Amino acid sequence: MKKIFVIFALLLINYWAMAQSTQERLEDSPRHQEWVTLTHDDRSLEAFLVYPESSEKVTGIIVIHENRGLSDWARSMTDQLAEKGYIAVAPDLLSGSAPKGGKTSDFESSDAAREALYKLDPDQVTKDLNAAYEHLKSLDACNGKIVVIGFCWGGSQTFRYATNQSGLEASFVCYGRAPQEGSGMESIQSPVFGFYGGNDQRVNATLEATESRMKKAGKTFIPVIYEGAGHGFMRSGEGPEAAPENSLAREEAWQRLLGILNKL
Repeated sequence: MKKIFVIFALLLINYWAMAQSTQERLEDSPRHQEWVTLTHDDRSLEAFLVYPESSEKVTGIIVIHENRGLSDWARSMTDQLAEKGYIAVAPDLLSGSAPKGGKTSDFESSDAAREALYKLDPDQVTKDLNAAYEHLKSLDACNGKIVVIGFCWGGSQTFRYATNQSGLEASFVCYGRAPQEGSGMESIQSPVFGFYGGNDQRVNATLEATESRMKKAGKTFIPVIYEGAGHGFMRSGEGPEAAPENSLAREEAWQRLLGILNKL
């Protein structure tokens, strides 16, 4: 019992330290951050937008959050992408779903946010992402190129969004699954780059079929599996007490992502 208590205490300390580091990063960022309200049809949603410090027009990135909603970590990742020279926007896809029509931060817990997220209408999610896409395209500081990246649930949504938005330059799927058969994979126009943890068989078991379907459709799908890393390593690999495998995978995946972005 004592051993279990110690392990639990260490996990809490690690989570608290990571949360504090994420919040400090957001508060100390020198980049311009703002909340914008995106609209389509009769719906409004909030989105977190960050501009890079740049003298030139730059590529825009849509960031799709995990299944816990637009967390501080998702916002931090948005800021990190802006730090590297991109305009990044993270729409809160739970906008209007929280109590009293609120957003992710208005849920009483991450479990409540997760439960609401899996009730979202896929067509609404697509329209929300299109609103983010159009907003980035309209910005004077954007060069007109738009890519999308998503994590966990957001990774799956990234793959699905690639089937619905032909104007994307690239799609970055972080430990997410491909859409099911008959979902329009043949309509994908952008290359799809996958990032997967080696210890994530729930997702990885689908990769062989995904590669086969993409090849049959004549589409580009380039997955990389980071051995020893678990699901969510882009987040867990940042923590001060992160497992070495997750930390290494996070760094390698980050460098790969930036290398691809720099060639667009």
